[in-house]
Amino acid sequence: MIDLKKHTNIALGYFLLAGLLGIFLRSFFVTSIPANFRHVVHAHSHIALLGWVYLGLNTLIYKMYFSETDQGKTYRRIFWFTQVTLLGMLFTFPFTGYAALSITFSTLFLFASYLFTWFALKKTPLAYKRTYSFKCIKASLWYLVFSSIGPWALGGIMATLGKTSIWYKMAIYFYLHFQYNGWFLLALCGIFLYFLERKDLQLSKRSFQNFFKLLNAAVILSFFLSVLWVEPHWIYYVLGAIGAGLQIWAFVVFFRMIKPFWKEAVPDFSPFVKFLLKLVGITLVVKLLMQLFSAHPYFAEIAFMYKDLVIGYLHWVFLGMVSIALFAFLKAANLLKFSKPDFWIYLAGFILSEALIFYKGVSIWLELPFFNDYFKVLLTVSSLLPLSIGLMLARNLRKI
Repeated sequence: MIDLKKHTNIALGYFLLAGLLGIFLRSFFVTSIPANFRHVVHAHSHIALLGWVYLGLNTLIYKMYFSETDQGKTYRRIFWFTQVTLLGMLFTFPFTGYAALSITFSTLFLFASYLFTWFALKKTPLAYKRTYSFKCIKASLWYLVFSSIGPWALGGIMATLGKTSIWYKMAIYFYLHFQYNGWFLLALCGIFLYFLERKDLQLSKRSFQNFFKLLNAAVILSFFLSVLWVEPHWIYYVLGAIGAGLQIWAFVVFFRMIKPFWKEAVPDFSPFVKFLLKLVGITLVVKLLMQLFSAHPYFAEIAFMYKDLVIGYLHWVFLGMVSIALFAFLKAANLLKFSKPDFWIYLAGFILSEALIFYKGVSIWLELPFFNDYFKVLLTVSSLLPLSIGLMLARNLRKI
């Protein structure tokens, strides 16, 4: 039998490493460091997205559909193969950047993700395949596979057009879009619906179908928001705006669908877990509004010119919506234990660092005064994030 609590701790360990790498990156602006900044950025982003989020979602999906089956042996092999690829990236990217070894390990990770997708789609018991939660999980896994077109394209682009080509950035944005808005978002929706279905709560079939169709259309069309930085034909702005609008509409339908059952889900969602999910809802609403604004040519240009605004958005979704949702679901599934003070430290680090990142972007944009110790303050408040994650990990390791 697989000990999913240990797998959760491994995922949390990667989150801690990603946080420490983030602090290391902040230190570049405070003191002289004999290392390559871009190489560390690659390690930081890969371990954050593929170590923490990917493994966290995989662990929950296995818990949901396979914990009472005999598929542990296959899953275990896929899991440890994935660890080889993650450790390979962790120990190559900081020193080499995109080079032979790091590309090899990142390519092997893609194969590991394909294996997990095959495993989940093929081996999930038939009874679960009829559920709304699995429909969301199934779609999310296909977006996971679809997003990999970006990394596959990077090799050819680097070999022929180089890193300065617009297609290089386009491939990265393609990957990030379908990870954030496809794989992450639909997987989290599926996990949430699973908890409702476990209580035999009957969701409206019509409402779910409307939500599902709207959200999938939004995922595809909102990709065009990622191409506006090249100032394309006006039709791309329209398509991106439609995608952003459909995503808002989809979640209006979703919130209306689940509202009648919110109180009935209390047995699985403690008051604190419900508080965490409310925070997730707030961060989701802000994300949706930022996407809608970015469809306007003026704001699209600003986002491209001032990278801190893009960095702030990506961290808002990753540290806010996605990570807090994972905390909530892992806690509800009894795979993660942490105290309220542990989370208050995390929340303080998240809010303060986001405020400072957006402050810098807005200050440069509007030519406002910029205080001298900004980078030292940002380094200090950002340190709260790995501190809180370290406390959570230490608490969990004691409970194994």
